[in-house]
Amino acid sequence: MQKILKWIALVVALGVAIFIIFFLISINSISKIENGEPLTFTSEIKKEKPIELWLNNFSKTERLGYFYPVNEVYIELDLNEKIVNTVTYKLSASLLDPYQLFCLKEELKQHELRYYLTKEKEKVELLIFSKNLEKLNSLVKILKNYQISANIMPYKEEIE
Repeated sequence: MQKILKWIALVVALGVAIFIIFFLISINSISKIENGEPLTFTSEIKKEKPIELWLNNFSKTERLGYFYPVNEVYIELDLNEKIVNTVTYKLSASLLDPYQLFCLKEELKQHELRYYLTKEKEKVELLIFSKNLEKLNSLVKILKNYQISANIMPYKEEIE
C-alpha cells in the first residue's frame, strides 16, 4: 500500500510540475504584435456629466403637476400689544454644612422649585429664580427653622 502511495504522490507531483512549466511558457511567450504602431500622447479634456442629486428630483415635480408634502408653519404676530415686564425674584441662601443643604433640598422638593448651586472656595450659595414672591417668602420662613439665612431681592439680567 505504501508503494502505491509513493508512486501516486510522484505522479501527482510530476503532473503539477509539467502544468506549471506549460503555464509559464504560455504566459511568457513572445507573440507578434500585428499592426504595431507607436504610442502617441493625446490630450483630451473630457466633460464630466453633472452629478445627479436626489434633491434635483424635487424641482422636477412642479412640471409634472404634483408637489411633495411639506410641513408649513404660519405665525401670526400682534405687535400692538403692550409687553408687560414681569419681575423675577432671586432667593440666595448661604449654606454652612451638608445638613443644611440636605434640609434645603427637601424643602425645595416640597415647594417644587428649581435651584442652582454655586460653590466658591468655602462658601456654598443656592440661587432660586422665581416669579412667585409668596412661595419664596414662605420658603424663607421655613428655612429659618433650619437656621438657614436667606434673602429675596429682585433679579435683573445683566446683558453683556
